[in-house]
Amino acid sequence: MTSKIIALEKLNNTRDLFDMKTQDGGRIKKGKLLRSGHLFGASERDIEKLSQQVNLIVDFRTDAECAEKPDPTVPHAEYLHLPVLQSLTAGITREKASGNAVAELSQDPAGAREYMTRMYLNFVTSYFAVAQYAKFLNLLCEERDGAVLWHCTAGKDRVGFATVMVQEILGVPRDDIFEDYLLTNQCLREEVETLITMIRKRNGGVPLAEGEADEALIYLFSAKEEYLEALYGKIEEMYGSFETFAEKGLKIDQVKRERLRKLYLD
Repeated sequence: MTSKIIALEKLNNTRDLFDMKTQDGGRIKKGKLLRSGHLFGASERDIEKLSQQVNLIVDFRTDAECAEKPDPTVPHAEYLHLPVLQSLTAGITREKASGNAVAELSQDPAGAREYMTRMYLNFVTSYFAVAQYAKFLNLLCEERDGAVLWHCTAGKDRVGFATVMVQEILGVPRDDIFEDYLLTNQCLREEVETLITMIRKRNGGVPLAEGEADEALIYLFSAKEEYLEALYGKIEEMYGSFETFAEKGLKIDQVKRERLRKLYLD
C-alpha cells in the first residue's frame, strides 16, 4: 500500500500518506501528512487546493535552490525553511542539473551510483542533517488543524528519507515503505525523461530515443531501492536499529512516538 497521489495541475509528485496501514492495524489519517517536490511551478488552482488543507510547509532545499525557485505563497500556511544539506556537494539536485558534476557523472554509471549512495548515507552520518530531520519530526508532534507538507526539489531523496522516518515511527511495514518510496519514479517519469534528454543535448549527445535509458542519469534522477537499503544498513551499523536511531538521533522517545501515533493514526 502506498501514499495517494493528489490530483494537481502542475505538481506531479504531491502525495498524501492517507490510509497507509500500520503493523498493528492503524491507518494514517487523511489530509494530515503530505509529501511533495518543489512548489515553484504550482498553478493558481494548485495553490488554492493546497491552501484548503495545508497548515505548515517545510522546505528541505538549500538556500541556493530556494533563491532560484522560491515557493509561492500558500494562503493560511506557515512556511519553514529547514535545509537538510548545507551545500549541494553532498549530492545532485535539479538546481544544478546542467553543471559540471552532472556532466562528468553522466558518463560514469558507477560514479553516479556511488555519488547518490553517498548522499543518502550523509542523511544519517551528518550531524547537521540528522539535527534538521530531528527538528522536522519534533514539529510533527505539535497539534495543528491542517496538514504538514514537506518538500525538496524533486520530492525524491531528502523528502524520501523524511517520509521513511515518519512511516517507520508510525509503524508502517517496511515493505510498504519501500513500495511508497519507489512510487516516486512513476510520479516523475515524464519529468525525468525530459531532464535526461535536456542534459544529453547540453553534453553534446543526441536526444534520447523513446524508451531508451541512460544508465548514469537514471542513477542520478531516480529513486533506487539500493539507496534506501544502504541507508537502513548504515542506521543499523551506527545505532543497532531504527528504533534506537529514532530515540538517540532524532530525539523521538516513546512518549513522542505515542503522541505522533495519536495525532496521525485512526
